[in-house]
Amino acid sequence: MVLPAALARRYPELESVRLRRGGLLPRIGGWALRRSTVDAITLRGTVFLAPHAALDPALLLHELRHVQQFFESRTFPLKYLWESVRRGYAENVYERDARHYAAERLAAASTQSTSREA
Repeated sequence: MVLPAALARRYPELESVRLRRGGLLPRIGGWALRRSTVDAITLRGTVFLAPHAALDPALLLHELRHVQQFFESRTFPLKYLWESVRRGYAENVYERDARHYAAERLAAASTQSTSREA
């Protein structure tokens, strides 16, 4: 998939991520959470989006942080699974970190666009 130009301009860091639509991985992620699918799942430098998932900046930035986490530690997948077993999906430190990263980046982009308009 190609990142829409407007998203690439606002969040240029998203261009470092490969996007794929569909496939088995979002379904496997969903099964792990007792759902039919998840909106997205990351495997190394690729974000696999469910067929129904919108190209939402919050979701893409969240998944970008998971890409970064993959490259920060070779053992990230094991650590992620262990965190999920210990704390659950929502309280997994990697999920909390990804939510925080996305929220901070969205706020920064909002501030930048507001200052440009003034």
